Amino acid sequence: MPNALLVYPKFPPSYWGAQYALEFIGKKSAMPPLGLLTVAGMFPSGYQLKVVDMNVDPLKDEHLEWADMVFTSTMIVQKDSLRDVIERARRAKVPVVAGGPHPTTFYEEIEGVDHFVLDEVENTFGEFLEDFENGRAQRIYRSPAKPSIKDAPPPRYDLIDIHAYGSMALQFSRGCPFDCEFCDITKLFGRVPRTKSAEQILAEFDVLYNLGWRGRMFLVDDNFIGNKRDAMRVLPEIARWQKAKNYPFSLYTEASVNLSGLDDLLDAMVDAGFTMAFLGIETPNRAALLKTKKAQNTHRHDDNFLLNAVRKIQEKGLEVTAGFILGLDNDGEDAFDAQIEFIQQAGIPTAMVGLLSALKGTDLYQRLQKEGRLLEESSGNNVSVSLNFRTEMDREVLIQGYKRVLSTLYDPGLKNYFDRCLTMLRRVKSRSHFTPKIGKAEWMALAKSLKRQLLSRQGPAYLKFLLAVVKEKPRVFSDAVRLAILGYHFEKTTSQQIAVDEFKRYLEAEFELFKQVVARIATSEMQRIAEIQNSVRALLYRVHLKYDQIHEDFRYCLADALDSFKRSVESQIEELASGSRLNVPTTD
Repeated sequence: MPNALLVYPKFPPSYWGAQYALEFIGKKSAMPPLGLLTVAGMFPSGYQLKVVDMNVDPLKDEHLEWADMVFTSTMIVQKDSLRDVIERARRAKVPVVAGGPHPTTFYEEIEGVDHFVLDEVENTFGEFLEDFENGRAQRIYRSPAKPSIKDAPPPRYDLIDIHAYGSMALQFSRGCPFDCEFCDITKLFGRVPRTKSAEQILAEFDVLYNLGWRGRMFLVDDNFIGNKRDAMRVLPEIARWQKAKNYPFSLYTEASVNLSGLDDLLDAMVDAGFTMAFLGIETPNRAALLKTKKAQNTHRHDDNFLLNAVRKIQEKGLEVTAGFILGLDNDGEDAFDAQIEFIQQAGIPTAMVGLLSALKGTDLYQRLQKEGRLLEESSGNNVSVSLNFRTEMDREVLIQGYKRVLSTLYDPGLKNYFDRCLTMLRRVKSRSHFTPKIGKAEWMALAKSLKRQLLSRQGPAYLKFLLAVVKEKPRVFSDAVRLAILGYHFEKTTSQQIAVDEFKRYLEAEFELFKQVVARIATSEMQRIAEIQNSVRALLYRVHLKYDQIHEDFRYCLADALDSFKRSVESQIEELASGSRLNVPTTD
């Protein structure tokens, strides 16, 4: 009986991951590897399966010793961890099968993988397994057509410890009718949204309910309302299920901004137990939205369309979280203050602001390539202060403006953040049928939060926020605690993101100073040796002191910068020593 090991590589720290908020509630990861769990459901009964989510538990040698084959699924931001998994599997002489969004786009650049099963795999996975069993497996399997996701099996949630996660996840639809220039969703999943039946969704609800899950549930669709008709068909069924079980799940999802104009659908979402929607707002700059083919975020006769849309959704009863982008073509230097003002006025606590990145396969990537503006491939990391193309705005102005936006939205005292939280909670309509319960985990989270945040720089704004909630809207106190610990995560992630960029700049400045020192070194050979050695020691001491100030979770961002810095220093030393008998000091 073959042993199949399904490995989900590690995510680096990010706003999305909520790593430092999860610490408060005793969870290890934000949500499970839904893609891998769905693939697990495609194996025939003759296989023994194990899932290792490296965001929850480490991949151990005994896992690889047990496995006859290793299956991985990744997004681009997991590429470094994927590389480590591949290397370990190859050392253990276990074949590696890779799939998911990252390999689908970059398979030609990924080394060490024995077989790629790319695209959506409902139509190809069985063929691959049959070929593998018979010793004739090809290196690449691709699906020429988009499968019906009504053929997708229920995810194997039973293979993981569901209680290690802050939220569960399931999928209702794939695809999006909008074709935004910077987005790769339509390239991966098409522009015609395909949906599961209500029976499928409720069956997956039943599985999780029977496994003991209660709490937050993310419908991971890139646009839940991409197929409005089918969304309206499934929502009443979800509502009936939720009511029958006293609303065990708090649902949230992603949607396009036109949700604000769909009153019946909004009401149906709230009735079904949805409490939050993530919107891709990107920018209040109409010209930039039109240039990037996001006209659905504009309205010809309403200059405040986006602000009004957010308020409408909030007033219906849904918290709005949102994504924003800086560095779009047609962004001017007023974009930074405009983003801050919009996010504060809209009352969006969770505002994911990132620098524009040109992802391979997108229309933006193709356009910038034709214009000769591409510099490198995107890392896909939303905590990276980096640009992989030449921007219209001056690069340094953009980066400094971006850091100012982040440090304002998530300032060390979190004043602006808690102001947004209070604005949102005051605006969101109370949901009479669904009140978040305050249990043991919530009280423990509050205790940890009070201990860690109340006595910190966040204390004054934090205390003011909690007291206002107790006075004005005590029924949403558990939401207030959730928002408070998320704020801790956002501030920590922001400060470290900026610290990483500042460290890279520090390396550049130190190297320039070192070059000046080398140029002034005395001509006596003995003096030169001593002075170079002392300079290198002092330089590396300063650098490592600065490096130690970066949180260990973020140091992976600096590996390339440190290697480049050391090579540059060694190059300077070798150039000085050339033609003499100088012993070149090492930077190790």
